[in-house]
Amino acid sequence: MSLCVVLLHTGVMGFLGSAVRRVFSAVRSPLSPLCRTSTRSYSSELTKEKSVPYEKTLKQEDGASSGPTKPLPRSADAVVIGGGSLGCQTIYHLAKMGMTNVVLLERDRLTAGTTWHTAGLLWQLRPSDVEVELLAHTRNVISKDLEEETGLHTGWIQNGGLFIASNKQRLDEYKRLMSLGKVYGIESHVLSPAETKDLYPLMNVDDLYGTLYVPKDGTMDPAGTCTTLTRAATARGATVIENCPVTGIQVRADDIGVKRVKAVETQHGTIETPCVVNCAGVWATKLGEMAGVKVPLIAMHHAYVVTERIEGIQNMPNVRDHDASVYLRLQGDALSVGGYERNPIFWDEVSDKFAFSLFDLDWDVFMQHIEGAVNRVPALEQTGIKSTVCGPESFTADHKPLMGEAPEVRGFFLGCGFNSAGMMLGGGCGRELAHWIIHGRPEKDMYGYDIRRFHNSLTDNKRWIRERSHESYAKNYSVVFPFDEPLASRNMRKDPFHQVLTEQGCMFQERHGWERPGWFNKEGPVAIKNECLSCRHSVAVFDMSYFGKFYLTGPDAKKAADWLFTADVNKKPGTTVYTCMLNKRGGSEADLTVSRLEPGAANLPLAPESNGDAYYLAIGGGVAEHNWNHIRTVLQDQGFRCQLTDHSEDMGMISIQGPKSREVLQEVLDTDLSNEAFSFSSHKVVNAAGHQVRAMRLSFVGELGWELHIPKDSCLPVYRAVMAAGAKHGIINSGYRAIDSLSIEKGYRHWHADLRPDDTPLEAGLAFTCKLKSSIPFQGRDMLEKQKKEGLKRRIVCFTTDEKVPMFGLEAIYRNGVPVGHLRRADYGFYIDKTIGYGYIRNPDGGVVSADFIKSGEFTLERMGVVYKAKAHLKSPFDPENKRVKGIYD
Repeated sequence: MSLCVVLLHTGVMGFLGSAVRRVFSAVRSPLSPLCRTSTRSYSSELTKEKSVPYEKTLKQEDGASSGPTKPLPRSADAVVIGGGSLGCQTIYHLAKMGMTNVVLLERDRLTAGTTWHTAGLLWQLRPSDVEVELLAHTRNVISKDLEEETGLHTGWIQNGGLFIASNKQRLDEYKRLMSLGKVYGIESHVLSPAETKDLYPLMNVDDLYGTLYVPKDGTMDPAGTCTTLTRAATARGATVIENCPVTGIQVRADDIGVKRVKAVETQHGTIETPCVVNCAGVWATKLGEMAGVKVPLIAMHHAYVVTERIEGIQNMPNVRDHDASVYLRLQGDALSVGGYERNPIFWDEVSDKFAFSLFDLDWDVFMQHIEGAVNRVPALEQTGIKSTVCGPESFTADHKPLMGEAPEVRGFFLGCGFNSAGMMLGGGCGRELAHWIIHGRPEKDMYGYDIRRFHNSLTDNKRWIRERSHESYAKNYSVVFPFDEPLASRNMRKDPFHQVLTEQGCMFQERHGWERPGWFNKEGPVAIKNECLSCRHSVAVFDMSYFGKFYLTGPDAKKAADWLFTADVNKKPGTTVYTCMLNKRGGSEADLTVSRLEPGAANLPLAPESNGDAYYLAIGGGVAEHNWNHIRTVLQDQGFRCQLTDHSEDMGMISIQGPKSREVLQEVLDTDLSNEAFSFSSHKVVNAAGHQVRAMRLSFVGELGWELHIPKDSCLPVYRAVMAAGAKHGIINSGYRAIDSLSIEKGYRHWHADLRPDDTPLEAGLAFTCKLKSSIPFQGRDMLEKQKKEGLKRRIVCFTTDEKVPMFGLEAIYRNGVPVGHLRRADYGFYIDKTIGYGYIRNPDGGVVSADFIKSGEFTLERMGVVYKAKAHLKSPFDPENKRVKGIYD
């Protein structure tokens, strides 16, 4: 495949400039059949072998249309659809975990969709502890496990990885990765420009700030990997069938109306199965439609070019130059050059006939990578290009994969949308997906990949998917700033306070479509410190309307509440309880408040109709969809006769917190707010400025305060009354940045930061939420009892440091100089005037992490390669006796 198109395209030539133009002067091949003068078109013909960047693919011309390669079984425990990286990894791990009556169906040949043309890079360090673990598993499978099982080499090459930093911010980002890597034993080194030149003599280092070198990164071969995976899976009893397109998925409703997978249809027969795994990549949306499942991904062109031979490039590490948005992958004695463009091309008409096929490369779009590559490796200026590879890849709104059981249909699992990282994440994700299918939950915290993270109003919103996926693609190589917010497709879901808060200088954060207040910036710089200290010393109001607000009612509501919630929520009506919900392994799927309601007639949205037990659930808005699906799944699995109803958008919610909150609200509410009349953890329906609201005495910041849950139409009048009453006390609006700081200062947990599905409440310091002293069974109780008996092998610890340095999470924790964990969350506590972090620590000997183990250790925190002394706390350093929430201010 030649670059003749470019040489004929005067606009592109003008863009290249004289230096880059010489890159193409060495292109010697004649016009190839795929060279066209039009741009943004694609060829759906099978690609010629010379254009394929690997020595082999799994394509076999002679059997391409001769029907399935094996007879279809009548039934299977699971059917995996799609023979790319994820499909092959999933069936391998299913078989390895003992589910051997499984089938993989591939419409063409293995790897024919997007896997065959992938770059195959594996970088071990990512800004996420879970992703580091997933990548480590992929590396083990590819480099060691498969070869031991099959005697076959997968094509793994350990040539190392080099991250390029041309500014301080980028090198700081890499230093954070290095510190996290130490916790996991991943060798990495920050190199100076001179040291980088010694390692990679062909590199231009004149404009470098430094680099991060990871010696055990490497390169995978898609064909070799998928061949070996399927050999290993079939040796354990799995069946792999090629040339067998899926034409339909049968779904049935069970006795209680729950939709479940029944069978997979093909032109060559039907396979009865309770479980389908959608690993169809770019084609996953069409497969989802067959079962009535929304798959929010979009296809885009993703490209790289392969150079001619470069003398001296052999054995060099793979390079990622994020600031130039380019990667350089070692390809024997040549390089593959690719990256992420700011203006990617969408593939809107996804073709089912597209197998081992490529698009024509649009040089107007791709040229930015060539410029960056020539700058980084000047030898490219004199090097020809052997082939161009531009194929489809699937991308998602947050640049994270789509995994787990679809909310619409039980037994329909997703393993798609991998944003061109399917090879390197495939091993870890294939294992988690197999565990999910067999045991109902993954082993690791996969919430960031779980399809249930997206609100149901977004998963079929084509504009949102397209715009947000475009932004995520374009920003893939951008510096990861801790409080970055997306720009695309904003204001999808707004609460009743949005306009009035905007007028008062609110800067919003976006969480799954909701706009929530981040901070207020009307005059001067970001005023998070002022918001925090106003709350601590006087009074602040927080708009928390984006919270999920659900009612649980019905004949089995009490049974369901007992089973779902770790705490005993069956106190007298008028009581509110903070509780967790667990998975079967004792991990925390949620933390929330549950309020027991009086039975009675409906007064919606403030109260549902109920002649028995009824509960009001208030849940952090970003995770509300996850909670909704968790509860619904448990109700289905247990057969409870209950109704779960969602009133999230029917009500707003403001939280008034601080020492003066009682004085402010006493002017607004028509009820006695004294400790005796309105105790902590209780709730009432009351009048606020003439409007009915549900008032709850709760705090998420560690102060005296109340939440007001307000019907939509009453939100603004109540808010204005609160602000008017608070004016003489200096009341101010505050946002979630302040909540983050205030809550970590108090030691309150944030779900999915301090508390995840792989953390138990005992490890998280939330044993008080568990009714272990009662005899009431609840999901996960057996695991907690076992853990309590054996002792905690890991537990959360609070750390403070006197150094005024910003920390954000992922900093390494050392005890007596030995890494024992990393911070999950960190922030600045303005009241105690210290940096605070929370992280889980382990005993390096594998023993129990006792209070003595914590007290007797000397702790340090490593941030970007620099070590700081830290103090470990068994209790929150702020108000450890919980006086302030009780209204006791000495």
